[in-house]
Amino acid sequence: MARVYNFSAGPSMLPESVLHQAAEEMLDYNGTGQSVMEMSHRSKAYEPIIYGANDLFRKVLNVPDNYKIIFCQGGASTQFAAIPLNFMNGSGKADYVLSGQFSTKAYKEACKFGDVKAVASSKEQNFSCIPEIDKSECRADADYFYICENNTIYGTKFWNLPDTGNVPLISDVSSCFLSEPMDVSKYGVIYGGAQKNVAPAGLTVVIAREDLLGNVRENAPVMLDYKTLADNDSMYNTPPCWSIYMCKLVLEWIESIGGLEAMKARNQKKCSILYDFLDNSKMFNNPVKKSDRSMMNVTFVTESDELNAKFVADAAAAGFVNLKGHRSVGGMRASIYNAMPIEGVEKLVDFMGEFEKNN
Repeated sequence: MARVYNFSAGPSMLPESVLHQAAEEMLDYNGTGQSVMEMSHRSKAYEPIIYGANDLFRKVLNVPDNYKIIFCQGGASTQFAAIPLNFMNGSGKADYVLSGQFSTKAYKEACKFGDVKAVASSKEQNFSCIPEIDKSECRADADYFYICENNTIYGTKFWNLPDTGNVPLISDVSSCFLSEPMDVSKYGVIYGGAQKNVAPAGLTVVIAREDLLGNVRENAPVMLDYKTLADNDSMYNTPPCWSIYMCKLVLEWIESIGGLEAMKARNQKKCSILYDFLDNSKMFNNPVKKSDRSMMNVTFVTESDELNAKFVADAAAAGFVNLKGHRSVGGMRASIYNAMPIEGVEKLVDFMGEFEKNN
């Protein structure tokens, strides 16, 4: 069976070479006679996997020594509560920017734990842009300042980080993780669900500055205490072993193509091909402010819901799947994460051109 071009927003496609290697090692990993899915996380056979993934993450993303890398379960949404439980314990205040659905959900969850302020929002613009931040609205005594850096549903991205002064910046990077180099030292904490660019669903990676750890609330569940997880090398309990193994393979693949600088160039080329087409199309339109466009998630619409539905159906029949937009916004969305080859975007644009000509 031929593989399709999968434009899903997550779980998303994985590099084919990684899938082949995982398939080859499925029944017998490294001569152990067992699958990674079967082996104990406390075993000598598994140690090189989890410690190797940790070391590779630090190397590929250039994570400073004073940051801890933690492999968690529960998805990015669990971190919506873990963040305030771990960090909103000084003044009891936190500032949030509402740039889409997931930052809004994180804000609502944090409101359960303290004095949380929405300092900026683009809701009135249907989250089609990154909101302007009035620094006078931001509180110098906030325990942290929170953003969702790439907005999967709406196709927007913070290309310039807010200046938060001495207030630690915390960022959900789920849908732009490992897509380009990052200066981790600019953040107090970054975290992301793995199922976009990093690994299969089931793993969440948290990278936290070490001096921020250790102030978790006494009544916080132990599995939401980042310091406990870090102190136990992400093995306080059984970690998501298979996803961590796949993460290691993905990191090795990123290294093999030249690291994050090469990945950024590849991703820029893909999104340029698609945005250039949209900007010159008479049928398709991208509703996002140009300066805020995401490199990972490209949204677009036609003039009617009926034509949108026809496009999605015809595209799927042609081998371009999961192009339907999120139910909250409709239209279409092409998620072109790291594993999507340039050829996939080129062929999608060719198909869109034919569809426009015929309809």
